[in-house]
Amino acid sequence: MTTTTNHRRPWLAIVSVSAVSGALMLGLTQQDAPAAPNTATPATTATSGPQVFTVDDVHSMALFRVRHLGAGQFWGRFNDIEGNFTFAPGKAEGMKFDITIKVDSVDTANDDLNKHLRSPDFFSAKDFPSMTFKSTSAQKVDDSIYDVTGDLTLHGVTKSIVARVEYCGMADMGRGPKAGFEAQLLIKRSEFGIKYGTDKGAIGDDVKIIVGLEGALAKK
Repeated sequence: MTTTTNHRRPWLAIVSVSAVSGALMLGLTQQDAPAAPNTATPATTATSGPQVFTVDDVHSMALFRVRHLGAGQFWGRFNDIEGNFTFAPGKAEGMKFDITIKVDSVDTANDDLNKHLRSPDFFSAKDFPSMTFKSTSAQKVDDSIYDVTGDLTLHGVTKSIVARVEYCGMADMGRGPKAGFEAQLLIKRSEFGIKYGTDKGAIGDDVKIIVGLEGALAKK
């Protein structure tokens, strides 16, 4: 019966041979096809060397938090931040931060309080218009966390501090390579000569600072 059926339907054999040949050809084509090209730019590869990024002042800011009247935690921010940072993803070697914040850009959503903070009671913006952080070393904690040591200059006083820095990511979404970090540190403002309100605890001495940085790959 099998022999008779095959003789009556010779097209089955032709189809079977064609299917097998096609499958073999497809397998050979897929095996021999060249791998897709790597389109990642140097800025998005983990093997890249340190690269410089210029701070985007629109998408970067510095926040500060201090206890008020022994009760709530009061927040403010600085809107004018500039500078650059250098790094290679996943590496502490070559990591650098050089950041400047304009004190006059302090913003608490209250004009009277902003004026007071710019006065000699606090930041003395006319005498000390900027605060700066310049890193001196970096140590890797894990794949995205670093301890960055550097000189913080505030109110005319420079002290070495350690900031815990989180690498947020890097990508090119069609506007060139961008990278981001978030840094947190805790300081005593009295050590920088800003003592208003600390004697009776009306305003706390400990100040938490959070700095969010986004930068664009600097053009060579």
